[in-house]
Amino acid sequence: MFDRLIEILKANPRKIVFTEGPDARILEAADRLKKGGFLTPLLIGVPEEVKAAAAKGGFDIEGLEIIDPATYPGMDEMVEKMVTLRKGKMTAEQCREALSKGNYFGTMLVKMGYADALLGGATYSTADTVRPALQLVKTKPGAHLVSSCFILVRGEEKLAMGDCAINISYEDTLDKEGNVVVSAADKLAEVAVETARCAQTFGIDPKVAMLSFSTKGSGKGGTVQLSRDATAKAKELAPDLAIDGEMQFDAAVSPVVGQLKFPGSKVAGYANTFIFPCIEAGNIGYKIAQRLGGYEAYGPILLGLNAPINDLSRGCNADEVYKMAIITAALV
Repeated sequence: MFDRLIEILKANPRKIVFTEGPDARILEAADRLKKGGFLTPLLIGVPEEVKAAAAKGGFDIEGLEIIDPATYPGMDEMVEKMVTLRKGKMTAEQCREALSKGNYFGTMLVKMGYADALLGGATYSTADTVRPALQLVKTKPGAHLVSSCFILVRGEEKLAMGDCAINISYEDTLDKEGNVVVSAADKLAEVAVETARCAQTFGIDPKVAMLSFSTKGSGKGGTVQLSRDATAKAKELAPDLAIDGEMQFDAAVSPVVGQLKFPGSKVAGYANTFIFPCIEAGNIGYKIAQRLGGYEAYGPILLGLNAPINDLSRGCNADEVYKMAIITAALV
């Protein structure tokens, strides 16, 4: 999978921002990327501190760009742009204060076209990576929410799972009069389609199962109706995709069980893209696959944003940073 992504990057030169330049894991990954020559790292931090940390770890970052927000010559222009983007919600002083931090500063570099993608979260929380992205880069046209997926790899086998990290649950969005503007099913359907499109980027031909504890009406209550309604809406959104549901996990992955419980379905028994009805199921599900199934899990990959911005686990290692950088940049 990574060989394929690297070939994409070799053909399309791109620059990725790392918001935590002095972190040893970031520096080791930047060293590897520099040696690879297919993706240009940009490090945020005080140059002397970043270089000292690199020297201590024995990492070669010679020639890589390091930007310190405190001395950035284009800060006034950046502040002005951010004030406009925030539409009166933040003063110039508040914007300048926010831009002194790597997460906001890096996001604005992407927004202003100086970089193509961003990877953060080695020391920042998920919220601190997602919030600037929502405020500045914003969701792409037609998107109603930001979601996430994980790509799971075991040998030649690849799966996609969403949303396992961002949306706790799906609720109707109402206007002031109480009318439904965007339904919960619309949102889950959007997650399904975005996850499937992301899966395609990684060479997966998505067969999308909308998961539940019910298969084709066998159960009631809980999130069954949500998964059922979202299936119908996802099919409308993306008639070119193979999407079916609602179905239980055994029906999704076992051809015998799938065709018994959901006869005639092109997905049941053959699913490789799994959509969970809430974050509890999704987070537990991908970690079971990772820890008991022996899959490598890459993500969370953020979906629905206007630019590729991804979040690292604070417990990540340098290899995970390296691979997530490749994944993030390939999404441009």
